[in-house]
Amino acid sequence: MVILACLVLVAGTTLGVILSNGRQDAGPAPGLRPASPDEVAAVNGSGAPADGEQSTGEQSTGEQPAVEPLPAGEAQIDERSEPGEGASSDGPAAALAEQVPDPAVPQYPAPTVSEEPVVAVAEALSPSVVLVEVDAQIGFGLGSGIVWDAQNGYIVTNQHVVTGADGVIITLSDGTRLDGEVVGGSSGHDVAVVRVDPEAAELVAATFAPASSVRVGQLAVAIGSPLGLTGTVTAGIVSAVRIQVQGGSDPNSPVPVEMIQTDAAINRGNSGGALADWQGRVIGMNTMIQTTTGGSIGLGFAVPSDTVDLIATRIINGESLELGYLGISGQAGAGDDVGVIVAEVLPGSPAAEAGLEAGDVIVSLDDEPMRDIAELSAAIKLRRPGETIELTIRRGGDLYVATAVLDALG
Repeated sequence: MVILACLVLVAGTTLGVILSNGRQDAGPAPGLRPASPDEVAAVNGSGAPADGEQSTGEQSTGEQPAVEPLPAGEAQIDERSEPGEGASSDGPAAALAEQVPDPAVPQYPAPTVSEEPVVAVAEALSPSVVLVEVDAQIGFGLGSGIVWDAQNGYIVTNQHVVTGADGVIITLSDGTRLDGEVVGGSSGHDVAVVRVDPEAAELVAATFAPASSVRVGQLAVAIGSPLGLTGTVTAGIVSAVRIQVQGGSDPNSPVPVEMIQTDAAINRGNSGGALADWQGRVIGMNTMIQTTTGGSIGLGFAVPSDTVDLIATRIINGESLELGYLGISGQAGAGDDVGVIVAEVLPGSPAAEAGLEAGDVIVSLDDEPMRDIAELSAAIKLRRPGETIELTIRRGGDLYVATAVLDALG
């Protein structure tokens, strides 16, 4: 059983929400070319995953593990400084983060921290986590949210928390209640933005960590309102990163999305709340759990911080929330074919225009290694229609670079 983490699931939203602006750039024309010597060297020396690390992902239409949103229940985020661009660097969370340098790649083992690191995280981040109460036509729901931009009153939460909302009430950690307005949301990635009057209360913005800083086994602290219990804190570890699950807020049209997996206990009502690292920085937004009992069994999933930041920025700027579309099916390679083996290329699709053929092995997308079809699909759907991408492919014994201009997922 899969459960969205809120008391009431408010269903029904259109996949790939509103505001398509057409093609986003005037990049290179679609087509196929031989890889340059430097590109060949980069692939051959890129440290492709060992055989034991290869995914066994099947066709893109295959079944995925049952996971569900917690019911209603690419930016360098830490460097954000301009108003309106996201979380402020002010507040307790920032003060805690400043205790330790924030290198681009964390130094492990981590430096010695407080004897009570979870206490420190809770004290730093709790003021930035809110209760979201939703009044909808089919019922009343409770979820969580994170103050993303205090100066402009923006709060991020899950789309499934606010879907169909007639009204939203935000309750801060100090008990202050504020009227909220849903600015917009993406059903494909289950991210929404709610705005409150920034002058009506003292908002404390969370500090977001780049997703690249997250490591398997690190401390993970979940803060939210399970069953309406505001400010509840649980702790565990990051169980896995870059897990692809069938997600989004539309159960009838799930799409592969990248998630962080954690064993920190999250339950109904945690949806939209924070998953934090030991420095009190948000690494993800708690979104769904896999369960056989209806409660937490230690399989929770959070939308990574980079995805939250990217989608929230698009929503606030009125940009397209449509999902990118390439037009292939495939499966994970085996043996020497590390990558995604193309099984079918749909006629007239961006993949066909780029020159891809059945049997090609997609090694990387924009220099990022691809290991299976779910990983590739999640990466494509994070991009917008009109964006130009480059796929490095292996055909026979040769490497090629295919330039594709993505279309909209229909």
